[in-house]
Amino acid sequence: MYTDHYELTMLEAALRSGAAHRRSVFEVFARRLPDGRRYGIVAGTGRLLEGIKDFKFGDAELAFLDQHEVVDKETLDYLADYRFSGDIWGYPEGEAYFPHSPILIVESTFAEACILETYVLSVLNHDTAIASAASRMTSAAGNRPCIEMGSRRTQEESATAAARAAVISGFGSTSNLEAGRRYGIRTVGTAAHSFTLLHDTEREAFEAQISAFGPGTTLLVDTYDVDAGVRTAVELAGDKLGAVRLDSGDLVAQAQWVRELLDNLGNVNTRIVVTSDLDEYAIAALQSAPVDVYGVGTSLVTGSGAPTASMVYKLVSRTNDAGEFISVAKAAKNKASVGGRKYALRKLDEHGIATHEVVGIGHPPEDDGNDRPLLQQFVKNGELLPGWTGHEGVVRAQKRHADTMAELPPVVRRLQRGEPAIPTIYEED
Repeated sequence: MYTDHYELTMLEAALRSGAAHRRSVFEVFARRLPDGRRYGIVAGTGRLLEGIKDFKFGDAELAFLDQHEVVDKETLDYLADYRFSGDIWGYPEGEAYFPHSPILIVESTFAEACILETYVLSVLNHDTAIASAASRMTSAAGNRPCIEMGSRRTQEESATAAARAAVISGFGSTSNLEAGRRYGIRTVGTAAHSFTLLHDTEREAFEAQISAFGPGTTLLVDTYDVDAGVRTAVELAGDKLGAVRLDSGDLVAQAQWVRELLDNLGNVNTRIVVTSDLDEYAIAALQSAPVDVYGVGTSLVTGSGAPTASMVYKLVSRTNDAGEFISVAKAAKNKASVGGRKYALRKLDEHGIATHEVVGIGHPPEDDGNDRPLLQQFVKNGELLPGWTGHEGVVRAQKRHADTMAELPPVVRRLQRGEPAIPTIYEED
């Protein structure tokens, strides 16, 4: 029921016309990347597949539709027995995409595919936006780990989804416990400023935290005076102090003198964690500072200025009365789509670096020997194929992201505005 009213009214009308059971191919793609971005990262497919597996209309949903006269009895009867029985192909999670990449292909009857539109787009647009921002952040961070900590800046289900998407794109952990429970993601956390303020002195707060979690914990040292906070933390935890966290001020300058202070006190192995409204640009600016870990919240869960991937779900092929597939497409000048079932290949040079993406219409593009097909099958005859969901799906997506980033040209690591890193070329029959 997290859907648009018009999907069900289209279904009703199509059932009346007899066209509802025509075999159809729907495609998810983005006409463009967010302004100035050079690539995007696909995410959300695993969550989507889990949902489609259980996508059905129960008694309560059917009663609502009946009571409010959303659809007629024939349509209610159809929905009561609804189960997706088609095929789904797509780019695996963690894969890079570009304008017009056929990110997801749904093959089934019009009736089955039509009512998935809003669900498909709401999941993929959100999670892909987060994963794309996260990839830029982890790229800027280099070998320094990033922690996802944006749950308090978005809706609760979105927070869990964002944590999952961030980890796919290289974040090492999350503060979101539900993401840990559902997907086996490592969760971390220590204390906020309120914990220090709860105690009569900063010393008492640090003593309580060290008593509970040991000297290897991370102490937040900027509630009052950073210099005094660092000295107290070292005095209490000694050279076994795990880390200090900085959450305000000029982080570049502050990290430099805190590092010097820690070293002078003998804590050469104590790490510095920085938070405070970080995004990919702030992380890049901190590369010259002796920072060990980045904690990222608001900018991550809002897509760092691009909260949606602007993907669309379009019918590109259907059968006619003779049962033959024909290509169909919207012809509007500023929102045109390309008809026909798509197949995608990433062309690689002799060094294994991507040069362009080739999309075949009605046939797979020709592989010259070292190119890589991009579409994988996720669902066959309504049955979910193994390996794409749960913890296994997240691990698989993490590897795909790492491999993809190694394969793309170096320009993708630049934060300056620019054109897509590689062009997309269509091959027609």
